[in-house]
Amino acid sequence: MKVRARKVFRGAKPPSRLENRFETLWRALGGPVLEREFRFHPSRRWRADFAHLPSRTLIEIEGGIYVNGRHNRGAGFAADLEKYLEAALAGWRVVRLGPNELTAESVGRLVAMVGDDRDVGRS
Repeated sequence: MKVRARKVFRGAKPPSRLENRFETLWRALGGPVLEREFRFHPSRRWRADFAHLPSRTLIEIEGGIYVNGRHNRGAGFAADLEKYLEAALAGWRVVRLGPNELTAESVGRLVAMVGDDRDVGRS
């Protein structure tokens, strides 16, 4: 019997296919360093898929929107609203991307928006 090696992921959750696509585009377009699975709230266990810390931007990749996934069922949608409201009230800009936004054009515009670490804070 052949034993298959398991891929080990040590984060809070394994990256989705869409998160991998976003990250590939982000890197290809020269995006600055992002934190994955960033815990942005001091007491809640909420995490953002990606965070650009210098610009205080959280990036959420919303999957399952065409198959009645968690993000568009009642309880999941309501929980997301609470999470995004708390992030905004704490001074975070929240960007939500679905499968249709995972294009070089859209991700490139996001890369330009957050800028690079050296430009943050300059007038």
